[in-house]
Order: sequence, then structure tokens, then C-alpha cells
Amino acid sequence: MTAAAEQAARVVRRGLGLSTLGLLGLGGVYLLALGHTPVEARQGLAQKIFYLHVPAAWAALLSFSLVGIASALYLWLKDPRLDRFAAASAEVGVVFSAIMLTTGPIWAKPIWGTWWTWDARLTLTLFVFFLFIGYLGLRAALHDPEERARFSAVVGILGMLLVPFIHLSVYLFRTLHPQPIVLKPSAPSLPPEMLTTLLVSTLVFTVLYLGFVMARYGLALADEEREEARDAG
Repeated sequence: MTAAAEQAARVVRRGLGLSTLGLLGLGGVYLLALGHTPVEARQGLAQKIFYLHVPAAWAALLSFSLVGIASALYLWLKDPRLDRFAAASAEVGVVFSAIMLTTGPIWAKPIWGTWWTWDARLTLTLFVFFLFIGYLGLRAALHDPEERARFSAVVGILGMLLVPFIHLSVYLFRTLHPQPIVLKPSAPSLPPEMLTTLLVSTLVFTVLYLGFVMARYGLALADEEREEARDAG
């Protein structure tokens, strides 16, 4: 095994280790959500999905933001590691975004009376989701590494620029989504038990993000090593 292949294997193992830790943490979040946090007075048990939906949204938007930052740095530095990271973060972001777009309607149905409504935040979130699916499709369609990295970097930056508007949409437009109850100028308006569970879940999803990206980065590194070995042979 070459040094590059060994490095890729190490990165994958570390990523899988972090991912396993995060998945175990999800079990703890489940116990906290059901056993530690009180049942919300108006929404009842349906509110419990909040502890998955909001952290998944955080992880998705973190993923897409870092895609844009890495893409901008790639256009400046031309470092293939930045492109590799951006691609891995985009893939993971699409997964977390799918979780967000699935848990949202499950939560919305008993509260709003409908699975989906075209309000500003939902529509913009869905658009960004499809934008990054397009980002991944563009990468799959382009075979020249430099061309693929350059064109996808532009899309990644555009996607990143839309991320703040998802957060700000509840201020800019009339929407069914409530205004932030944690990220706001004053203190969070959640009961301590709910806030603790939310913060623990957010930490767990962040660990999952790091683990998934690290594993995917290592797999991409291994793929590149195999391609180089095949071309050399």
C-alpha cells in the first residue's frame, strides 16, 4: 500500500470513528427528548421532532456554508484539497438537508394541518437543496479535474450566498415559521430542559457532520490514488 493510500485509509477510519460516536450520541438525544424534556403545551408530542429537525437544519446549512468558503479559497489557492473538501461537504449537506426536508413536514402536519406550504423559508430551503444536487450532478458530468473544480466552485459560492437568507426569511417575509427562539438578540426563550436537549443534539449532529465529511474525504482521496495508479500502469 502506498503512502497516499495509507493516508486515505487513516482518514476514513477516523471519519468512521467520529460517525459512530455521533450515531451513539443520537441514542442519547432520543432518551433526552423522550425522558428529560417536558411535553410542549400546545404542540404535544409532535414537538419532539424539533430535536432532530433543527440540528439537521444546522448541519445542512453549516455544510453548504463551508462548501462556499472552501470553493472561494480553491479559486484563490488552487489547492485540490479544498475542492475535495467542498465536494465531501456538499454530499453530506444534501443528506442533512433531506433529513430537514423530511422531518419538517412530519412536524408540520399535526401543527399546521398540511404537509407542505410554499412559504418563503421552505421554498428557499428546497431551492438550495436542489442547487446542491445540481452541484453534485455537475461534478459527475465533468471529467477534467481542474474544470470540474472551477465550475463547481462557482456553484458552491452561489449556494453559500443563499444560506443567510434562509435564516433571515422569517424577518423579511410573512411565513408560517416562527422567528428564532435560540439565535436571537435576547436570551433563548426555551425552557432549560428543552434548550439543553437542543444543544446536545446540535453537538451530536456537528460530530456526525465532521465524521461523514472526513470519511467521504478519505474515500475521495482513495479514489484519486487508484485513478493515478491506473493511469501510471
